[in-house]
Amino acid sequence: MAGGRTDGYFLGVDGGGTKTAFVLIDRAGREAARHEGGSSYHVEIGVEALHALLQAGVQSVLDQAGAAADDIIHAFFGLPAHGEDSQIQPVLDVIPEALLGHHRYACGNDMICGWAGSLGGADGINIVAGTGSIGYGERQGLSARGGGWGELFSDEGSAHWIAVQGLNVFSRMADGRLPRGPLYDLLVAEFALKSDLDLCGHIYANPARDRIAALSRRVAQAAGEGDEAAQAVFRRAGQELAAVVDAIRRQLEYPPGEPVYLSYSGGVFRSGDLVLRPFREQLSTWSADYRMVSPRFSPAIGAAIYAARMVGQPLNPQIDA
Repeated sequence: MAGGRTDGYFLGVDGGGTKTAFVLIDRAGREAARHEGGSSYHVEIGVEALHALLQAGVQSVLDQAGAAADDIIHAFFGLPAHGEDSQIQPVLDVIPEALLGHHRYACGNDMICGWAGSLGGADGINIVAGTGSIGYGERQGLSARGGGWGELFSDEGSAHWIAVQGLNVFSRMADGRLPRGPLYDLLVAEFALKSDLDLCGHIYANPARDRIAALSRRVAQAAGEGDEAAQAVFRRAGQELAAVVDAIRRQLEYPPGEPVYLSYSGGVFRSGDLVLRPFREQLSTWSADYRMVSPRFSPAIGAAIYAARMVGQPLNPQIDA
């Protein structure tokens, strides 16, 4: 191994619509290096940009650790939208080979990173609500996913979805179809609107997924300031995320009475009870078996855990979540 410093590393890559995290962990579970890059959503940035992003991230963590690609025992690249287009998937699957120079890796959807990190690779379900939303779970050899069909007609409960619902609320407030609440003033200030309809120019001129998703913070702020329409958006977001989870529970064939360990990851959950309260309440109407657990590790560390598991080497990271 490079420099004789280690007996190898596991590489975890957690892609996303806003950021991509890279982490290198040794066999003892110690973090050796970390790097953060931009979006790895190939649908938006293109395959060439994805290749460049992954190359920069992998090289960064290797350089930090004083390691070479051959020191990587196994790697897992969790990529947004992976597995959702059979024509492009073979192209995505060979990118890491060009970066690493070997085949000791696997690619999959980034939902696996969130699941493996949140639950430490144990059976259960994880729901991700970041720029997009998706759920994934495993139980006794079964695996299942739910949601994650993209922002145009799915991704319910995600930051993008919340932002779009918030923009709809603004349009209703501007028209007089809803009473004007704090969200109206927050968006007027956000875009320095001289006319309400100027919002159309701001949004349609640059409808980039992550840019729209960032507006979810203003919806959360308005909800915190008592805006009932904004609070309703978060209430529905929690209910939609719960519906994804419960669909996965049924796919995994949990029998009544067996605990369903459930965790979560993604920026939407940083809004706290705004989304978690309706999420929990809705789940309780469908099953009393859910056991909510706080995420153990980040999705990037989850990717490394999954990489180690794929080669039969359980990894116990000595790292805080």
